[in-house]
This record gives sequence, C-alpha cells and structure tokens, in this order.
Amino acid sequence: MSSEQNHLIHVEVVYALPNTQRVIKLAITPDTPVQEIIERSGVLEMYPEIDLKKNKVGVFSRTVKLDATVHEGDRIEIYRPLLADPKEIRRKRAEQAKQEALAAKKAKGDAAAASDTLDAKGNDTER
Repeated sequence: MSSEQNHLIHVEVVYALPNTQRVIKLAITPDTPVQEIIERSGVLEMYPEIDLKKNKVGVFSRTVKLDATVHEGDRIEIYRPLLADPKEIRRKRAEQAKQEALAAKKAKGDAAAASDTLDAKGNDTER
C-alpha cells in the first residue's frame, strides 16, 4: 500500500433536484480543492445544467469557495439557483394576510351595522 493511499480522505458530492438526490462518494487527497473534487465526481457530465461559475457550492450548508479544501467525511453540496426570492415571498404573504384581515374586519363591521339598520321598507329591524 503506498503512502498516498494511507492519506486519502472520504468525501461525498451531492446534487439535489426536486424529486431526486445524487450522492457520489470519493476518496481524495486532503489537499484536493473543491472544484477538482466536483470535476472528478462526474456530476458535471451527469447534470450539464450545473455551472460552477453560477451555482454556489458548500460543505454541510456553509458556502465555500471552489479553491477550498475539505476534511474526512465532508459533504460537498452543489446548490441550484433559487426560483423565487424568499424575501419577496414573505412580503407577498404579509400583504395577503393584511388584506385578508382588513376584509374580515370590514365584513364583521358590515354585519354589525346591518343588524342595527332599518329594512328596505323602513321598518325597524331591532327588537
């Protein structure tokens, strides 16, 4: 067994799609940069939509640069671009909740006001 094999570490490269997740296990030397690990994994050939100039990468949910090195057992994750901005989604939900609350308040006020009014013939509806 060569001394290089004694110093290999085991890592995973992960790419998740909405309905599936690809996990590729590799044994690499500790000084191998993240970009080279991803290239060696073959994931770029399997998923040509991955562009390392655009897609962010991370290790256990923490973004890292492509020239970073990893440790034994690390999981290198390739992130897909967001389809919607989370801040914009929260803003829209808050606006919708505000509109619904105003509509419910108005409906409650209209119902209370209707019970205190005269009917169409002018008769007092209160008893």
